[in-house]
Amino acid sequence: MSSKVEAYLTSKKDSSPPELSKKFGDIEELYNKKLWHQVTLALLDLVKEPAMREGTELISLYTSIISELENKINPLSLAEMGGEVMTQHSDPNAAITFIERIMPKVVDHQEAKVLCNVLMAEVTLKRLEDPTRTKKILDETETLLNDIDGVTPVHAKFYKLASDLYCHTGAHAEYYRAALRYLGCTKLSDLDDETKGKHAFYLGLAALLGDGIYNFGELLAHPILSSLESCGCGWLLELLITFNQGDITKFEGSKPQWSSQPDLLARETHLREKIRLLCLMEMTLQRKAWDRQLSFNEIATATGLGERQVEVMVMRALALGLVKGTIDQVTKQVNITWVQPRVLHKNQLAGMIDRLSDWCDDVSSMQTLLQEHAASILTH
Repeated sequence: MSSKVEAYLTSKKDSSPPELSKKFGDIEELYNKKLWHQVTLALLDLVKEPAMREGTELISLYTSIISELENKINPLSLAEMGGEVMTQHSDPNAAITFIERIMPKVVDHQEAKVLCNVLMAEVTLKRLEDPTRTKKILDETETLLNDIDGVTPVHAKFYKLASDLYCHTGAHAEYYRAALRYLGCTKLSDLDDETKGKHAFYLGLAALLGDGIYNFGELLAHPILSSLESCGCGWLLELLITFNQGDITKFEGSKPQWSSQPDLLARETHLREKIRLLCLMEMTLQRKAWDRQLSFNEIATATGLGERQVEVMVMRALALGLVKGTIDQVTKQVNITWVQPRVLHKNQLAGMIDRLSDWCDDVSSMQTLLQEHAASILTH
């Protein structure tokens, strides 16, 4: 044991409360036995101790012990400890410099490299308040992240920071996708009720306001939305269901609730356009595959538009790739051949089951018809 490590451990054993003193004693024993894996686990536990988070205790721990073991500690564990230590650097640039010094020591470990980048991006966003530089770091890091097999805790840290960035810059669609990915890498049981409610609320707003988001089924199926009821935002859950159903009437009827949210009220025109497009998709979905000719009048009635505005709306849906088909201006009909796939809600699945049942009945009827008239068909 080096004299620096020995002096530090002796000092901390003598000056710390009993429980913390025991932890330093355990580390000393493991260090003397050269049980580096066990030392690593003990240090990971120690850096999370509340008493070590006061002042510059973690910085002293790093310079006195961890720095002496950098080549013996698992690279990912070293990066994790670095993430805890950097929080005690009052100067954000010093915190970034500290992580940059660790990076050469973990260069051969992909997850550790990603984590170091995320830690630097976190300081850049939250302490330096530089979203442009943060975005550049995250874009470079995503390339490294894609090379990691499976889903790791590092994925969760990356997508959490990405969602924080997009929330900060008001990029609703990007926030929506990053936040859903973060939740896909995280156990909901690890989040407290307040955090779950916050995520659910922001996700709901992002789904409504984000450009290009016309699939609400994935979000509606996520258990985190149950948090909206407990935090007094049940109206947002109802609004998401309304959009998923393309129900214009219900949307207008619930305006007193959703207009209380400034972000939604400011984008009222955008919301109406989105729900009308979803209404068109839902109308098509509810029709049988051979009965998807919609008249301008039917669409106008369902969407609350005038007949003259229907063609423009359908062209918008075609341009966005939400539907495929043709517009007959002479007969004032729209023939839709395809609807963008969506994650379906329970009611939508029930409707699809009914249509599949009808299709099976039609196939069965055709089979019976062929069997009954097979002889006459084959002799001609």
